[in-house]
Amino acid sequence: MSELIGRTAVDDEATGRRARNMREKRERILRAAAELFAAHGFEGVTTQQISERADIAAGTLFRYAASKGELFLMVHNEQLRTAIAIGAQAAARESDPGPAVIAQVEPVLTRARDSRGSAVYQRELLFGPPGERYRAEGLALVGDLEERIANLLGGGPEATRAARTVFAILNLLLVEPWTGVHPGSDPVEELRAQVAQVVRGFHTL
Repeated sequence: MSELIGRTAVDDEATGRRARNMREKRERILRAAAELFAAHGFEGVTTQQISERADIAAGTLFRYAASKGELFLMVHNEQLRTAIAIGAQAAARESDPGPAVIAQVEPVLTRARDSRGSAVYQRELLFGPPGERYRAEGLALVGDLEERIANLLGGGPEATRAARTVFAILNLLLVEPWTGVHPGSDPVEELRAQVAQVVRGFHTL
């Protein structure tokens, strides 16, 4: 019996060590990819550069992400997750639905526009290969954001539709710098105005 307990303890320690090693490698990959994409953009970075920056073999890299697109999604999913969390904290301080919705979505706009990759991120989310792990993760984050917006509006089918409209507005504003549409406009002010208009319209239904 004591021998069995001893083997179990050794197995548990080995499993814990492997899990820690995997987390540490993932963090290194995430940090390396984020730094390189921020400095050079999606097209200017190779998976070889990321593996070298992370100090891991290329084969190991592909155990964590199957392609450069997936690596890009990995990085920007973390940024989106952080922005959603910041927005949720800000929205919780608002008692009126309109300002609460604006507080929830504004960090997504401001943090994404500080990076060079919001348009590429949207492309990879919309048109990336089906079944990719980080694409599914990103789409789940989008679903979470829309659900949060709908809940701030009181929930129900109409609130869900309004939330999707707010998300569509957010996406259009994110890609404006690359389309050349409405040059000189303030995207944050435009977001606030359009979201306020959607919320007013929702409450007149």
